[in-house]
Amino acid sequence: MLPRVKIFFENGALGSTAPSADGVVGLVATAAEVVGNDGLKLATPYVLRKLDDLVALGVTAQAADANAFLYRHVKEFYSEAGEGAELWLMGFSNTETPSDLVDASSNTAKSLICAAAGRIRVLGVLFNPADGYEPEISAGVENYLPEAMLNAQALAQWATNTLYAPLFVILEARGFNGNVTALTDLSTYSYNRVGVLLGDTQENSGGGAVGLLLGRIARVPVQRHIGRVRDLALTTLTAFIKNKAAELADVETINDKGYITFRTFTGKAGYFFADDSLATATGDDYRSIARRRTIDKAYRIAYSTLIEFLNDEIPITDAGELVPGMAKSWESEVEAAIIQGMTSEGNLGVDPNDPQDTGVKCFIDYAQKVVSTGKVEIVLRVKPYGYAKYIDVKLGFITVNQ
Repeated sequence: MLPRVKIFFENGALGSTAPSADGVVGLVATAAEVVGNDGLKLATPYVLRKLDDLVALGVTAQAADANAFLYRHVKEFYSEAGEGAELWLMGFSNTETPSDLVDASSNTAKSLICAAAGRIRVLGVLFNPADGYEPEISAGVENYLPEAMLNAQALAQWATNTLYAPLFVILEARGFNGNVTALTDLSTYSYNRVGVLLGDTQENSGGGAVGLLLGRIARVPVQRHIGRVRDLALTTLTAFIKNKAAELADVETINDKGYITFRTFTGKAGYFFADDSLATATGDDYRSIARRRTIDKAYRIAYSTLIEFLNDEIPITDAGELVPGMAKSWESEVEAAIIQGMTSEGNLGVDPNDPQDTGVKCFIDYAQKVVSTGKVEIVLRVKPYGYAKYIDVKLGFITVNQ
């Protein structure tokens, strides 16, 4: 086995039923090649910083353009994220299904992740079928979705375990037939690196507004819920669940089944994301996008800090255990890196009344036989935020005696 740093995600501890690298986004989509040396080529990675970068590849909004679908989603991405957001794009033939696009054994999304050298934090998948395509529906959506989720989870785990570059994947609930009760409850899965979006900015599009969702993720800090009302409504005037405006659809059932979808609020203009669930059990610490992004950022910082110690000489006591001073030094360096990269950025839920609370704890047990095992075990914990998803108010009249 090669010397390495390996970080394990702990689960169950919570008991919960400006452009930066944090917001780097990847997008794999079916597309058509554009004629000309400067035109969009398939299976080729591109880095976009604004919509005009896509236009420079010969992609337009014209109805006759085979890539008008792609143009719309990239436009919606930048309408949310703003110019300057880093978007890695790769197009593939529509003979590739969404399941194929996220198959870790094929040279599709995996090649984009490698081309980006691990910078991608969230990967979106878009599918624009050929004319005459007839979807096969199962449980209210296209029947490839379970396989696509399985493949997407495996792809994200590969990026985490092999590249040390954790990410999560957003899929569309394509082909939704309007039967809300038939939808599979996503909490029955264990894919805490996969989210499924149901709803689009166009009526009866058959797909989901992945570009818009990716844009909101890129725009907000890692700890921020994508449905936070104070971040204002989404930059779209329309939101549909199949052929219904989102406010007329059974959004509550869709949300309760774990799909990311749209909602409205009485007295507030515009559309918001209802929640940020991933396709896993309600008790999973990493069920929400906000917590997934928070722990993934901590992972990246811990890895980049600890890799500096790999194969280093470690002093030991006469009992063959770690010297406390060395262990404390490592603990301090890891905590300092996370304080600088996360606590100072407001990414962790520190107690404002406790000046000693940094939102991070790193612990190394001295009683480790490093000489015989060559292994140092470290416990690292970061504190997430709570989220005000339910606000109950007892309202009544004031009486004279009160």
